[in-house]
Amino acid sequence: MNTNKYDVIIIGAGGAGLMCAAEAGKRGRRVLVLDHNQEIGRKILISGGGRCNFTNLGARPECYVSGNKHFAKSALSRYSPQDFIKLVEKHRIAYYEKKLGQLFCRDSASQIVDMLLKEAREVKVEFKLNRRITKVEKPDRFLVSDDRGELHEAPCLVVATGGLSIPQIGATGFGYDLARQFGLKITELAPALDGFDWRDSDLSEFTNLAGISLDALVSCNKASFRENILFTHKGLSGPASLQASLYFKKGSPLSIDLLPDLSVEDFLVQAKQKHGKQEVKNILSEILPKRFAEYFARHLAIKGTIANLDGKKTKLLIDNLKSWQVMPGSTVGYKKAEVTRGGVETACLSSTTMEAKAVSGLFFIGEVVDVTGWLGGYNFQWAWASAYAAAQAL
Repeated sequence: MNTNKYDVIIIGAGGAGLMCAAEAGKRGRRVLVLDHNQEIGRKILISGGGRCNFTNLGARPECYVSGNKHFAKSALSRYSPQDFIKLVEKHRIAYYEKKLGQLFCRDSASQIVDMLLKEAREVKVEFKLNRRITKVEKPDRFLVSDDRGELHEAPCLVVATGGLSIPQIGATGFGYDLARQFGLKITELAPALDGFDWRDSDLSEFTNLAGISLDALVSCNKASFRENILFTHKGLSGPASLQASLYFKKGSPLSIDLLPDLSVEDFLVQAKQKHGKQEVKNILSEILPKRFAEYFARHLAIKGTIANLDGKKTKLLIDNLKSWQVMPGSTVGYKKAEVTRGGVETACLSSTTMEAKAVSGLFFIGEVVDVTGWLGGYNFQWAWASAYAAAQAL
């Protein structure tokens, strides 16, 4: 078996792997990128509706979930959203801010892949695609065998394999298995940024709400997000729901403020004074979609006119409009999850270099690490920043 020698082998040709390859190549390293997919950057290509939400202007450590809330600080501080924007502008890629600091390509997500590929190829990074890795060893240097019968050798190995989300485009647990092989711990894994499915016992109650969208404040385990929610045939979607799913644990309720900009108490007082003869459900339809207002009044067993609404029922209505408690059965799952929550335990890695503390030359970057960002470009920014951090140490 022929042995191909490199300075760095990177497993994974996604965002983090491409970024790390280009930056390591700029440092004069001979770099090989291996991937089991035939196509480079598949997750980038489908992201942001095909326009790639490539970063967020507000990316900061507080926007990430991890077993160590401080772990991401070093990498994020050394490679900022502005740094990636400079790269995008260098390649004359038009972009725009959609909302809440989210930056998208004006044309196509393929521009980001092309940009990273161009950066990598300019420094002679080598790519070998459609390669299934059959063995990784480290007698002294790393030896990586593939299913083409080739052996690749390097003193440094970077694992940029992503997580379990969206298996239909090739996501696997290979990176976690590799970490375990070298004695690193993996935190609990879960699909995240995927919204919620109702419990089977509640499906019939919510089915008729499918298609209704509301501007709401959704809270889950002390984290709150203000954006739209969307009722589906099976559960709850929309940006606020996806954000909240990052913090969901089995048995966690959601608290939903259905009218975050409104003092419901004042509204009801005025409604009693001006429209006392109107039914409560009709009053609610002035501030909520009619179908939802009718459901909500029925759900709370509130009938009759607003004038006849007693103190107990008024309090019940106010409490539920401002803090409606619902209990999902689960999140939607890996097939639709934007990311995987959890990963290689951060205590096993250097926050400065992303290198495994107990295994010299072994690095983990991007989604495979236990650092998971909010929806809206935060996870791409972590990919760029963690990749850059590792590349400076290669």
